[in-house]
Amino acid sequence: MTDPAAGSSRPAGWWLRVVFGVIGLLALLLGYIGFEHLLRVRPGTAHDPYDVIYFDLQLFVLGAEPLQNPGPYPWQLQVARFAAPLFTLLAVAEASRLLLAAEIRRLRARRARGHALVCGDSQFAHMLADRLFADGERVVVVRSEPFGPLEYRQRRYLGVIGDPTSAEVLRGAGLPQAHTIYACTDDDDRNHAIANTASRLIQDRRQPPGVYIQVHDPEMCLSLQARRLGAAGSSRLRLDYFHVDDVAARALHRHHPLPPAPGRPTKVLIAGDGTFRRALLVETARHWRARRADTPSELVPPLRVDLVAPDASTELALAASRYPFLTTVCQVSAYDLDLDGLVGLDQLGTGRYDRIYICAPDESSGLQFALDTPALWQGAASSVFVPVYRQAALAAAFHGDSRHDLLDEVHGKLRLYPVLTRACDARLIAEDLTERLARQIHDRYLHAQQRAGVRPGDAPAMVAWSRLPESLRRANRAHVQDIAAKLLDLGCVVAPRHGSTGDASAAGQAIDDRIDELARLEHERWCRERRGEGWTYGEPRDDVRRRHPALRPWDELPPGVQEQNREGIRALPDVLSDSGFELIRLTPAVPAQRTGSADGT
Repeated sequence: MTDPAAGSSRPAGWWLRVVFGVIGLLALLLGYIGFEHLLRVRPGTAHDPYDVIYFDLQLFVLGAEPLQNPGPYPWQLQVARFAAPLFTLLAVAEASRLLLAAEIRRLRARRARGHALVCGDSQFAHMLADRLFADGERVVVVRSEPFGPLEYRQRRYLGVIGDPTSAEVLRGAGLPQAHTIYACTDDDDRNHAIANTASRLIQDRRQPPGVYIQVHDPEMCLSLQARRLGAAGSSRLRLDYFHVDDVAARALHRHHPLPPAPGRPTKVLIAGDGTFRRALLVETARHWRARRADTPSELVPPLRVDLVAPDASTELALAASRYPFLTTVCQVSAYDLDLDGLVGLDQLGTGRYDRIYICAPDESSGLQFALDTPALWQGAASSVFVPVYRQAALAAAFHGDSRHDLLDEVHGKLRLYPVLTRACDARLIAEDLTERLARQIHDRYLHAQQRAGVRPGDAPAMVAWSRLPESLRRANRAHVQDIAAKLLDLGCVVAPRHGSTGDASAAGQAIDDRIDELARLEHERWCRERRGEGWTYGEPRDDVRRRHPALRPWDELPPGVQEQNREGIRALPDVLSDSGFELIRLTPAVPAQRTGSADGT
């Protein structure tokens, strides 16, 4: 079973409204009883039951005709004559609050601090804001469509109505004080406009927020990431582009890791030509590579993947050329068949696959195929996954908890994977290209140091990324953000990888020609960064007193430390290649001014 979908909690003051309702009903009932008793005691007060009802309703408008006469009155009427006006005053206060809710929220949004700002009217924007709020974040939403009073009450976060590309609207949403900004409209150009406006509003901040822009075309997303990587050195703004397929594919293996297959290779089937297919293939390979890194390679053989689609051979060639590590981690076989031809595939025997994914371009037809094809259920040893975008409610109907499952999961084998729901994970969105490249640089450093005989834990940097001190994480991020300066020095640019080797060879030659100079400049850059954080030269290394033996001129460094800097530069093409990029040399190298830093020294 998957985790049940989180529902919206009741508003904090719901019990107060219940109390108000009880007061109103009690005043109405006691008023009627009291006037009836008064009618019996004073026959001239009222003439029939309709007069009693009318006088009872008058209590709610702060008076009734019989009460103009002196008492005494029945105790029921004495209670009602005070309870009814109280209810009226509470109702007026509640109505005023609802009428002024938009203005109150607008003022609160402008004064917000340390919040997440979500811009857009799209379904993904609504889901992301709900998820952030459920996770305890303070959220401000900017959208063009007005919020209704009931929606304000249901969603419980701050909202601003207006054009999210307007500087005045974003300023009114507290953008200058936000810690994260998400541009999630249905129009990519509007998302870029939001980022442009945000950049102007926060350019003077010492610690600018992260800006994440949704792009709906995966190829365009990769191209824009390449362009941003080449410009990161010119702006302190941490900005990245994301596609929901990439985020959801990373989330899939965190929520549903591949099951172990003791005594035999693990085998996976990916069928269909939907947009989720390539992201799934690449992230499955990364997931398996991470598993092999944590376990002796002889115990974790290469993953076997069968790719079934009308264009399977073409897709495999494109994916392998863009991500060279794919074929070293996986043994991929391509079958140029449509989904109907999948049933006749010889490999689709009983329990042949540890997992099956159906990635049809039309999710309804893919879901129908998975529901109507028992051979899939028999061919999967564990589960058949069907990615869905618009049918998250149907996925919740399949995968509630033991008391709320509405539909049979075929003994747990059929799993609908809600892509948009899983992509609404702020932690995964924050693991942007800068973060992923920084982590990869650190992992390469760990492996290099272990080959040199340094054991994990012998130094502060000799730990996994999750345990790495934040100062060293910042050093790796600074190294990534300074790639732009390295590229300018080398006369190279970053582009999505297409499998060409000539340009890559030229870029590699450019690095080899300047390796000593680039390594020297990187060391100087690292020294400036460390000194800026209060570190000084000292032996041995002392992280408490912030002393480091490598904080000295390049010519005084031991040969091993110098070579470590050179290796960091040589690894640049491989680091980029792992994320689907390559270096293209455009012009001869120009004199360098600055480069980045790594955590290895």
